[in-house]
Amino acid sequence: MRFRPCLLAVFLLLSLVGPALLSAQPATPGNSAPNLGQLQQQFVDLRFGMFIHFNIPTYMDQDWPDPEASPALFNPKKLNATQWAKAAKSANMSYGCLTTKHHSGFCIWDTKSTDYNVMQSPYKKDVVKQFADAFRANGLKVMLYYSILDTHHKLRPNQITPAHIAMIKTQLTELLTNYGKIDALIIDGWDAPWSRISYDDVPFEDIYTLVKSLQPECLVMDLNGAKYPAEGLYYTDIKTYEMGAGQRLSPDSKRMPSLACLPINSSWFWKTNFPTVPVRDPAKLVQETLVPLNENSCNFILNVAPNRDGLIDDNALAGLKEIGKLWKNTGPTTKLSALEPPIIASNLAKNAAANSSWSDDMNIMDFANDDDYHSSWQSNKMVKQPWYEIDFKNQRGFNTIVVAEEKPNITNYALEYWNGVAWQPLFKGTNGNRIKLHRFGRVWGSKVRMNIEGYDHQPSIAEFQVFDERR
Repeated sequence: MRFRPCLLAVFLLLSLVGPALLSAQPATPGNSAPNLGQLQQQFVDLRFGMFIHFNIPTYMDQDWPDPEASPALFNPKKLNATQWAKAAKSANMSYGCLTTKHHSGFCIWDTKSTDYNVMQSPYKKDVVKQFADAFRANGLKVMLYYSILDTHHKLRPNQITPAHIAMIKTQLTELLTNYGKIDALIIDGWDAPWSRISYDDVPFEDIYTLVKSLQPECLVMDLNGAKYPAEGLYYTDIKTYEMGAGQRLSPDSKRMPSLACLPINSSWFWKTNFPTVPVRDPAKLVQETLVPLNENSCNFILNVAPNRDGLIDDNALAGLKEIGKLWKNTGPTTKLSALEPPIIASNLAKNAAANSSWSDDMNIMDFANDDDYHSSWQSNKMVKQPWYEIDFKNQRGFNTIVVAEEKPNITNYALEYWNGVAWQPLFKGTNGNRIKLHRFGRVWGSKVRMNIEGYDHQPSIAEFQVFDERR
């Protein structure tokens, strides 16, 4: 499992609204929980939880096992989910999150969607049910992990079919219907360089909408959002960081509801050397990770991998108890600022035809809609009134524009669209945020343009995005 940052977008409320925009509050995407801000705050206030990586990889000494591994391998003869829950309690954790299906596709619940599941193993018991029941019985909240990437079922780049998407929807419906209240769904294997499954290949908006329709108060966290700016949560309700992959929450970044994770051992799934290799130092985990993260509105989830018997090893149990002696949940964290609902729709501007005023030779217009925040269009310093434009070639509907800069620079600008006859205004005013979010009633146009009127130095745009959100 890897974070990429991360993976859905939450933004600052639009600070200054021009006369061309609707005077009402910004429109809200459909199917977002009406109390999303409250749910985000509650999640951050949980502070600390247990990740439980337990699946076919447990039996193969690999985090990514052979996708054709036989279900016969999975046989945790002493599995005791109550032991897991009590171990979490001993560390003063508030919740647990179980890997229901990892990247190799084996399901550890009684799914009707595939034969590649725990009921076809020698164990023949629903692990998700045992986990959910045990954690609730011990006063802990229940969260689930689910991988979109599925190498056993060939749900891989360039091979995705409608049947794959139907399987995902069936499996998520089972998980969100049969196991009571699920406080969060952590999704992995989307929009990452190592998975190469885009939010269009498996439509994120469809899946997000399904989750919210089944459990409106279930937070959706996509683990692969690291490529997105820290100030906004694209394709997720919570910003995510995989610390072991070098993703770190910058203390000087805008405060956002966040999640960071590490394993207590050297990797995510149990390995044969785990019982004899020391776990991470509990004091350092508390002082250098848990406390600083919490101070920045970031929840910390520590992975503890059960062994092949389905039990947590003694050294990990001892480490958790020591953490519990050193740390207590002292209650609510800093109150979060009001945030916009996340961006969940497909980016219509990605790789569309782009035009601009004169740009620097190595920073031409195509770099501002290439889905890469590390590249930018940059205006040539000789241009006094720079502009940037996306051309769809044909008219289409849209209701959201986001302009992302590498660093905040542009302060005054106008947004407009071509309706086939004339340029029509969308916004004209001041907005100095690095992420400039504009939501408005749906319009139809073939072009979208930004006229840049105020800036400190050569203006540049990392990503110019256009969305048609469901509302």
